Amino acid sequence: MPGLHSDQRFRHRLRRHDIRRPILRCEIGDRMSDRDGGPRWFGGDLLSTVDASGSGQERLEPDGDVREIDVRLVDTFDGALAGAGRLLLVAGRDLLLFGDSQGPIVQVTAAPGFVAEMEEGPVRDALLPIVSPLRRLVEIGTARMILQRIFLLDEIEKTMARGEAAVLATSPDRTISLLRMEALRGYARPLERALAGLDAAEGVERLSAGAAIATLAPQGAAYDAKPALDLPDDARAFRAANAIIRAHLDVARQNETGIAENTDSEFLHDYRVALRKVRSVVSLFRGVYAPETAVELKARFGALMARTGRLRDLDVYIIERDAYLGLVPPQLRPGLALLFEDFEAERADEHRALAGHLRSKAYRREIKALTRLFEKPGKRLGKGDAAGQRARDLAQRLIWARYRKICAIAGAIDAATPDAEVHRLRIHCKKLRYLMEFFAPFFPADKIDPLVRSLKKLQDTLGTFNDCAVQQAALSGKLRELEGAHDAHRLDIATSLGALLSVLDQRQRKARNRVVASFSAFDAKTTRSGFRDLFKAARAAA
Repeated sequence: MPGLHSDQRFRHRLRRHDIRRPILRCEIGDRMSDRDGGPRWFGGDLLSTVDASGSGQERLEPDGDVREIDVRLVDTFDGALAGAGRLLLVAGRDLLLFGDSQGPIVQVTAAPGFVAEMEEGPVRDALLPIVSPLRRLVEIGTARMILQRIFLLDEIEKTMARGEAAVLATSPDRTISLLRMEALRGYARPLERALAGLDAAEGVERLSAGAAIATLAPQGAAYDAKPALDLPDDARAFRAANAIIRAHLDVARQNETGIAENTDSEFLHDYRVALRKVRSVVSLFRGVYAPETAVELKARFGALMARTGRLRDLDVYIIERDAYLGLVPPQLRPGLALLFEDFEAERADEHRALAGHLRSKAYRREIKALTRLFEKPGKRLGKGDAAGQRARDLAQRLIWARYRKICAIAGAIDAATPDAEVHRLRIHCKKLRYLMEFFAPFFPADKIDPLVRSLKKLQDTLGTFNDCAVQQAALSGKLRELEGAHDAHRLDIATSLGALLSVLDQRQRKARNRVVASFSAFDAKTTRSGFRDLFKAARAAA
């Protein structure tokens, strides 16, 4: 039988395969040239379907050798890989990345973590553009994987195509399959017919890579730092405000474990942003809550935020460590390195304190009490005069007023404008962005999304200006602490800090100069028309 000798060699290699060697590596001869175009994903057990396919002129037939191994599913907490249609498995000491058109990609004896810190290799290279450098790869589940070689045979048992199938199951009702087939030269058509028949077979369902991964590991795509809300068009303001707060409280709570376990810095960042948005709802939705209720809620959520501020500041410094070192001359870098050693030690103390706080009975009692307030808000929260107003009408009024305020402030900024006014512009832009994101469900996405993107570009410039100002203020405080120091350690730090502050001041000045140009871009005719049509004209019509 043609090709029998090469098939026997492959089976011998498969039997000799152990967990220390990369699995699912293609071992296909030079005669393979016609390709099907990449892997196919299915819901269900593909091998059972192939086994039951019976005989015919052309049939898919599994090889007798079956290999089963336990694997760990890996992703970031926010499901970056699942969102990109990728599945990363740890099999023994190997990494397998599925979902690529030519996948899987295999990297031997590699361990997941922060991608930039992983050993160099093809999986790391493929992950770099997908995974944020601030996110750590973590285990999100385990699965049993069954591997088997698949052949496409004709009526005289001649091999027309070869491939591999992998069946992954995290539970009996969460099973997916991946099939990769390659045709021998001249047999592309028979392979196309066989695969078309498989797509129509009972017991399996053809899926996209993203859908297959979501079936296997739904928790990988469950977290969303910007939850989408499904609110009816006639929802009242009180209902909308409570729904937004409930959603963001849930986001904050999902990050508590990651903060306490020190997984990565993004848990604290998302926690703080979620709570900041909660406070913004209470502040910006004026009149929706009774005045005394609003004051109490802002104070309670503000107290939760206050415990996290210093740790977040230290995280930002440490994240920017390499950038800071690159801003000063090489001879001054050792002094900054000493400063960052101090920051690392302080961060360890701050994290220990915050982790203890998040695990304390007092914190858990308070966060549960706040959560319960919004589960039955009608009975527990005082309503203001605007509580019964239609949320869409409130949105148009608030967004239009905030947009006009931004235009007035930005239009008056010039070289002589105090820095405080630029900071005020940044705060108003942030509030406008929050309002637009909160109320987005009430407006067509194709109309509001371009306005949000345009606002974000202006915010980026203002953010750079603010970051430089905040960092200068904080580092200047550190420098004042070192004044009068006589030991070499502190003198080196003070000297390097002085140089860094000078560079940050230059950066801030450049960012400030870009503010006017950035606002001019934001104030384009299409943006003005978009805000007017969506918020002013519609409000007037209503």
